Amino acid sequence: MRVTVERAALLRALGHVHRVVERRNTIPILSNVLLRAEDGALRLKATDLDIEVTETIPAEITEAGSTTIPAYVIYDIVRKLPDGAQVSLEMTGDLGQMQLRSGRSRFMLQSLPESDFPDLAAGDLPHRFTVSAADLKRLIEKTQFAISTEETRYYLNGIYLHTADVSGSPVLRAVATDGHRLARVELPAPHGAEGMPGVIIPRKAVAEIVKLVEDGSESVQIELSPAKIRLTFDGLVLTSKLIDGTFPDYQRVIPVGNDKLLTVERGDFAKAVDRVSTISSERGRAVKLSLVEGRLTLTVNNPDSGSATEEIEVDYDAGEIDIGFNARYLLDITAQLDGDTALFKLADPGSPTVIQDREGAPALYVLMPMRV
Repeated sequence: MRVTVERAALLRALGHVHRVVERRNTIPILSNVLLRAEDGALRLKATDLDIEVTETIPAEITEAGSTTIPAYVIYDIVRKLPDGAQVSLEMTGDLGQMQLRSGRSRFMLQSLPESDFPDLAAGDLPHRFTVSAADLKRLIEKTQFAISTEETRYYLNGIYLHTADVSGSPVLRAVATDGHRLARVELPAPHGAEGMPGVIIPRKAVAEIVKLVEDGSESVQIELSPAKIRLTFDGLVLTSKLIDGTFPDYQRVIPVGNDKLLTVERGDFAKAVDRVSTISSERGRAVKLSLVEGRLTLTVNNPDSGSATEEIEVDYDAGEIDIGFNARYLLDITAQLDGDTALFKLADPGSPTVIQDREGAPALYVLMPMRV
C-alpha cells in the first residue's frame, strides 16, 4: 500500500472514526483503525463491536492495499503536523510496519493485518428514510439529557425512536427518560418512516451522531432493522447495534388532566433557580416552588449552609400550591426550551408536572416532584 492524502482531509476523517475506539482494549485489533486504499480513495474504519464508523476521502494511490494501525497514535501524529501538509502512507517490507511521511517527519507505526479486523455486518436494513440534519440534531439534543445512566435498567440507556399517529398525521418521535424526568420531541414523519419498528439507540451512538451532525451535512439517510441502525452522512457511515429491550409505555406517565397553568419568563426563572440552588446540598438539590396568584416564591433550605428565597412575578391564577423539584433537572429542561416563556402544567405536590414552550409545542417534558 502506498498512498498520499491531504492532512486536513485525513485529520477530519480520523477525528470522526477514532472516537469510537476505546482507549483500553483487551483485543489489540480494536485499538486500530483500518485503512484501505483503492479506486482513488482512502477508506478509514473503526469499531468497538457495537458501533462502526467508516469514512472515505479522496487520495492519490500509487499502490492499492490495506492495513490497520493504532487509531489514537495516528490521530495524534496527523493532528500535530502543519496545516497544508501532504501525508504519505506506505507499507514497508514484511515487518508489519507502516511508514508515515510528511515534510521532514518520519514515523514507523506497528500494524496488524486487515484480516483480523472485525466487520459489523449490518444485514438487511429494510426501513429507509431521509431526515434533514437540523431535524435529527433537534430530536437528539432535546432528549439526550434525559437518558438514564443506570445500567440495571439498560432499556432506558438510549433514545427511543419511533413513529406515532397524532390527529391523523404521522410523526417521528424521540423519547428518553431516567424515571425522574421524561423528554419527548416529535416532527412530521419523513417519507418512508411509516411502519418502522420502534428502536432504542444506545447512549454512545447518540453522542457520536450529535458530533457528526454538527460537522455539517445537509441531510442524513437512516436505515434500520429491529437490531441495527445505519446513518449515512456526506462520505461517512455510522452503523450501530440497537438496545435489545422493550421501552416502557411512556404515554402512561404523561399526565393529561393537569389544570393548574403557570407561565414564567424562561430566562428569569432559570436564573432564579440557579441562584437559590447555590446553597442546596449536592445530594438533594431540592428547590420549593410556592405559587399564589401572580407570584412564585422559590425557596431552598439546607441545614448545613442556610436558606435562600427569591420571588418572581408570573402568570398564574389557580389555587395555591407548594411543590418541590430537583434544581438541576429544572435547569436542564428550561435550557431545552426555545421560546421566551415556559408553560408548567401542575396538578398537586405529588404528581408529575408537564413543561413546554407553549400549549401544543413539539417538545414536551415531564418532571417528577420531590418532597420538600
